[in-house]
Amino acid sequence: MSAVIIQTTCSSKIEAKNIAKVLIDTKLAACIQLSDIESFYSWNDEFCSDVETLLCIKTRKENFEKVKSKIKELHSYDVPEIIQIDITNSSKKYLKFIGDNTNE
Repeated sequence: MSAVIIQTTCSSKIEAKNIAKVLIDTKLAACIQLSDIESFYSWNDEFCSDVETLLCIKTRKENFEKVKSKIKELHSYDVPEIIQIDITNSSKKYLKFIGDNTNE
């Protein structure tokens, strides 16, 4: 089994917690961490700065499309960040934890 981190940002902690709960409840993710961040970006040719909540979603690589679809369904942004980061090194016990707590 290959494991990945899927990263997305949300406009509020409430939205982030809702997405996290759904992904955990449906076994699309084994663990999700939330962090408060400040983002800087360009939108419609304007400089923007927002306080957001970052989600780091640990799951099986095979679940990326399902997680992406669920994020798009639940997310308030027109263009949500949805990035897959391959986990190239991890303890066997942690990979087993991800595998035991997610569905294919």
